[in-house]
Amino acid sequence: MSLTMHLHPLASFCWKPLIALYENGTLFTSVVVDLGNEQSRAAFLKLSPAGKMPVLRDEALDQTVPESTIVIEYLNAHYPGPVELIPADIDLARQTRLADRFYDFYVQHPMQKIVGDRLRPEGMTDPFGVEEARAQLRSAYAIIEQDMQSRTWGMGEAFTLADCAAAPALFYANKVEPFGDRYPAVRRYHDRLLRRPSVARVIEEAQPYFKLFPYNNG
Repeated sequence: MSLTMHLHPLASFCWKPLIALYENGTLFTSVVVDLGNEQSRAAFLKLSPAGKMPVLRDEALDQTVPESTIVIEYLNAHYPGPVELIPADIDLARQTRLADRFYDFYVQHPMQKIVGDRLRPEGMTDPFGVEEARAQLRSAYAIIEQDMQSRTWGMGEAFTLADCAAAPALFYANKVEPFGDRYPAVRRYHDRLLRRPSVARVIEEAQPYFKLFPYNNG
C-alpha cells in the first residue's frame, strides 16, 4: 500500500484528511503518533521536523506531504475518487478553499485556544484570551448561520473540502462553546455532518481517546 497517514485519532486537524480518504475509499495505512513516547516522537520528527500532524507519506511517488489542507489537495491531484472534494470550476474551487481557511482560522484556532488553556498548569491560564476565543467562535457561528440557511453542505449540495474542514472544527467547538438555540442552522449542519458515514467513522475511531479531551466547560 503506497499511502501512510501519520496521525493521532483525537487530533482535529487529522480528522480532515481522514474524512477525505474515507469519502473516496482511498486505500492507506495509518500510524498513530504518540509525541509523549520517545521512540514514536523521534520517528515522527525524522519525517516531519516541525512535529505537526497529520503527515501523509506516499512511497510510490516518494513524497512526504504535511498539513491537512495540502494533504487533501495532494489526494485530489494524485488519487482522485468519485467525490470531487475540490471543484473543477475555478471560482467554486477558490470559494471552497476560502471556506476551508475560514473553518481552520476562525473555528479551529479559537477552539484550540480554549482547549489548550484547560491543559495549562494552575496559575498559568489566560482567562482574557479564552473569552476572546469564545467571542471569535460566536462571530464565526453567526456567519455560518447565515451561510447554512439554504445549503445542505458547506458549498451547496455537494460534499467538499469545506465540509472536511467543518466537521472536526464544529464537533470540537460545540464542546467548548456550545451552539445552544441561537444558531439552529449551524446545529442542523453539524448534525448532518455527524451522520455522514466518513465523519461517523472518524468519530468512532477517536472514541477510545475522548477520555483525554478536557471536557470541563468552565
